[in-house]
Amino acid sequence: MFPDSNIPRETIDAYLETHYEVLGDAPATLRPGEFNAALRALHEARHVACSAFITACNPLSEGLDSETNAARQAALARELDALGFAYVEGIGQHPSNHWPGEASLLVLGITLDAAKALGDKHQQNAIIWCGADAVPQLILLR
Repeated sequence: MFPDSNIPRETIDAYLETHYEVLGDAPATLRPGEFNAALRALHEARHVACSAFITACNPLSEGLDSETNAARQAALARELDALGFAYVEGIGQHPSNHWPGEASLLVLGITLDAAKALGDKHQQNAIIWCGADAVPQLILLR
């Protein structure tokens, strides 16, 4: 599973174990590979068939200070606003590895290719892609 990635296996495992929390009026906890009824309801309510959970924090999983991460995340939000995408705030939090939670955005209606391009632009190792089946998938970018 992921044989072509340059990302260390322990980092991939941490991504797979992380809880991707969608905040706002329709909260949900996304887990890679697990159907999510709340996500399906959110897609239906927003009239989209897909979404992606993306952050601009901690590029290439290298920890940055909170001010730098906040500035990077604000730049991502401005870019999404300019592109016309709706999004819901979120946070990616591993349940036990003590890595600080990462501010994130669930971008509604974004195609997989556009989400991957956005993740690449913001120097991320991976994104979470959510298709019409409402089963979040870990998509490695490196």
